[in-house]
Amino acid sequence: MAMNSEEDSIPQDITIQIFSWLPLLGSKGVKMEDRSAESENLIVWIFLILVYFLQMSPNDKEIACQSVDLDVLSSLPENVIHDILKFLPLRDVVRTNILSTKWRYKWCRIPQLELYLEHSLVEELRSPSIQFNNILYHLLTFHAGPISKFIFSLYTNGRGRPELDKLVYFLSRNGIQHLDFTFCGCSQYKMHSSFFTCSQLWYLSLSGCEIQIVPPAFKGFHKLISLKLSEVTISSIVLESLISNCPLIEQLVCDDVAIDDAEISAPMLRSFEYIEDEGIICFKSAPHLAKLSLTHKKYHVGTGSFLESFSALEHLKLNRFSLKFVVAVANKVPARLPFNLKCVKHLCLDSILLKQLNNVLCVLCLLRSFLHLQYFEIQVIDEDDEIPERECLKLEACSDVTFNHLREVKLSCTIGSEPELQLIKLLLAKSPMLERMLIQPSKTGRHASRTITIPIVLNSFRRASPEVQVVYNL
Repeated sequence: MAMNSEEDSIPQDITIQIFSWLPLLGSKGVKMEDRSAESENLIVWIFLILVYFLQMSPNDKEIACQSVDLDVLSSLPENVIHDILKFLPLRDVVRTNILSTKWRYKWCRIPQLELYLEHSLVEELRSPSIQFNNILYHLLTFHAGPISKFIFSLYTNGRGRPELDKLVYFLSRNGIQHLDFTFCGCSQYKMHSSFFTCSQLWYLSLSGCEIQIVPPAFKGFHKLISLKLSEVTISSIVLESLISNCPLIEQLVCDDVAIDDAEISAPMLRSFEYIEDEGIICFKSAPHLAKLSLTHKKYHVGTGSFLESFSALEHLKLNRFSLKFVVAVANKVPARLPFNLKCVKHLCLDSILLKQLNNVLCVLCLLRSFLHLQYFEIQVIDEDDEIPERECLKLEACSDVTFNHLREVKLSCTIGSEPELQLIKLLLAKSPMLERMLIQPSKTGRHASRTITIPIVLNSFRRASPEVQVVYNL
């Protein structure tokens, strides 16, 4: 776009729109760590104006290009300009070249970049590799300075792998700290060996990748705090080696990671989320683990000791498969766990079938074992409301337990079966400090006539807490 007069100035209409907001920045600008909510809002406003200008038609841009003597936007502090640009997609960041000569190649120095190549874009291109190569060529050729954060999403059909290797190598040489790679399509991207030299990483998220080997020269990611793996092909040996070389890791997510059984050590780990595809991950050591979420897709035979080493555990989430895995021993369910977990305050059970007696026994085992539990949530997925009463849920069978610290209970997808009502009755009668119980019935029409009468039944249940509020959302 040709500028009408001085090419080193921003068009007048853009400058005027933001001029009245500039005092919020102060005469010397606002440092990243000192920005107020008002200055954050200002940055968003400027970002929206830039987006508006970049999306204008050519005729409107020509009309807008009446420059002024004072180019206030270009005079903003460099860190504020970087904050503005980081809101834009990489394509629009590069297009800020046309704003003025002062803005030419400003994008080359921003430390945070996001690049998304969607499936529809790739399919529409005659030669996706040429498009992709051009983008990477400009990035690798013109960008100057460190890249602290890089988010990249690509629909891949197997092409462009050499260029991806170049990208990984480029990032490894430019101080990458936050790396998010997502690959979709018919094939996974095999991570280049230079990936293991990204020594400054503190956040790493990989999706649709393959990690085959750990190079012998790998010295570890000694600053890595958060690791997320989704649909990643990796062997148990490689995973164990990778995590053992991340001594500061605090958050670990493994979602559909194709591995055999693995045993890892993570002395600083605080949060672990595992959605199992095939194998089981066990821990040699995780003394600081406070949050654990296990979603198994099939039954595994457990030893009943999986949770024993998690002495700091506070939040636990299980589904019906992992529930049995962590509690049962050779298909036998104990009344209580044979070890103490005094820190557990939050228990969430997902997709539980109360028609299966072992599931009910496992639920009761955890409730008995977690004496300091404050929040309990359970989602049931029974479809048959003719399930008979369970002897183990009767008040007489639970005379040895009181939930002295339980404050809040949530039951969802209920259908009014006898085991559900027994569980509700038990929790109300045995929880003297209970403040709120929320019951959300199933939305399926076949149970509507039964669930509508449940509030009447609930009113007849004895309540140990005089302050409890029972909410039934029809």
